[in-house]
Amino acid sequence: MNPDALSAALLAVIVPLAEARRPGAAEGLTAADLPLERPKNREHGDWSSNAALKLAKTIGANPRELAAEIADGLAALDGVASVDVAGPGFINVRLDAAAAGALAKTIVDAGAAFGTNTTRTEEIINLEFVSANPTGPIHLGGTRWAAVGDSLARMLSAQGAQVTREYYFNDHGAQIDRFARSLVAAHEGLPTPEDGYGGGYIGDIARRVALAYDGDIDALEPDAKQEAFRALGVGFMFEEIKKSLHDFGVDFDVYFHENDLHESGAVERAVERLREQGHIFEEDGAVWLRSTTFGDDRDRVVIRSNGTPAYISGDLAYYLDKRERGFNRCIIMLGADHHGYIQRLMAMCAAFGDEPGVNLQILIGQMVNLVKDGQPMRMSKRAGTVVTLEDLVEVVGKDAARYALVRSSTDSNLDVDLDVLQKRTNDNPVFYVQYAHARTHNVARNAAASGVDRSEFAPELLSHATESALLGVLQEFPRIVAFAAEVREPHRVARYLEELAGVYHRWYDNCRVIPLGDEPVEAVHRTRLWLNDATGQVLRNGLGLLGVGAPERM
Repeated sequence: MNPDALSAALLAVIVPLAEARRPGAAEGLTAADLPLERPKNREHGDWSSNAALKLAKTIGANPRELAAEIADGLAALDGVASVDVAGPGFINVRLDAAAAGALAKTIVDAGAAFGTNTTRTEEIINLEFVSANPTGPIHLGGTRWAAVGDSLARMLSAQGAQVTREYYFNDHGAQIDRFARSLVAAHEGLPTPEDGYGGGYIGDIARRVALAYDGDIDALEPDAKQEAFRALGVGFMFEEIKKSLHDFGVDFDVYFHENDLHESGAVERAVERLREQGHIFEEDGAVWLRSTTFGDDRDRVVIRSNGTPAYISGDLAYYLDKRERGFNRCIIMLGADHHGYIQRLMAMCAAFGDEPGVNLQILIGQMVNLVKDGQPMRMSKRAGTVVTLEDLVEVVGKDAARYALVRSSTDSNLDVDLDVLQKRTNDNPVFYVQYAHARTHNVARNAAASGVDRSEFAPELLSHATESALLGVLQEFPRIVAFAAEVREPHRVARYLEELAGVYHRWYDNCRVIPLGDEPVEAVHRTRLWLNDATGQVLRNGLGLLGVGAPERM
């Protein structure tokens, strides 16, 4: 019996009890309203519910008496070994071995689909992440968002959502002008402009521009030369960025150019839409958004008095463009230095008539620090001022880099110890999880060589304490994935995989899949092979959601 089936059974037991006490009290009640949790102490059972405590007041019942009635109803179900009431009304359910063990075959039969569902099919999501300026290589903050954003996209897709990964290409504004001036200076052998970009990559890009330009670039007037370096240089830089992300396992469906917003009339359309809704006013020759109406700390200038668009003008146009493309969920992942943007962006969302937190969600990621030999990692030789995506991957590899960046909450700063990530020991979390997966394959290979196959399945034989614990963790996987997608926290899947790996290793130490010596192959061995392979499948599925490889040998 899986958690969904048990939740449905719990609902079926509760509805008549509630209606008998207060007619209509159970109207609209669903299984989702009756959460099940895994007890921290497994001696208390396989599942625990506080349904009686939640419903008692609504239907006018004593919580413990209601819990006892629910327990009697659940105890009569096939697959339930026992039900106990604890404390003021907690219900602890223990499944019989056969009902619990059946999960192993369910997982193997489901394969890659285990952990997926269709609960989010109505969500058409635009997930914008990384979006680094094309003025240099991807730094560590962008690298963290690349790993987290791609993993979140995978998890949302696994719940049935239609997800578009989008990169906002900032090819408009002062930073691009500084980039172009830096390229020209490098080409002419001059010092980097005071407000320019340094690092070896500037010289590399400048040389590529000079070679690619059709004609004599040095014969151009200064303004024309800067424009040539800007146009070609930005293109070359962005090619490098896209290649770095692709090699990191991150590809985007849409690369949206900021410049298009200003050249297509999108800004004017957004302003006109807001004007029609009564949220635009003019003062001192400038065009303003009355964002204080929607909780912003001050109204925002959209078009300055000199006619040039303010920064928020692009935000307005871009958000409206996304909504007009049919996205009903817009998720934007920003760096820690953008925390002050949240209030104005949510006000913008509300001004368009949308619901902040639903149609628009902002995720803020904190800084990443690399540590090697107990000290902060030095700056990149190529980028000059920052450590880049390529620097990290070069030291620890793609899998370790992605896993390390995803396994912690983005709400806090992250220190990544490169020495730990290079170890092939249990201290290295990605090695620990990948080794568990490789071990499941090694067990399967040795089983095949010993004549143990999956021709028989007797789940009632999975009665060892470590088997009960392993099944308990396996059955949590779909819920963990669904919750991680809901709260936008992919690290929950990584931490789950580490727990699963630990429980699997303990099971491996206690329960043999292959008979000892001349012992015959029995049903218990074949059934344990199902459990072994189910564990491998869940580890594989979870690592896939993180964009991390699942090696069969290590």
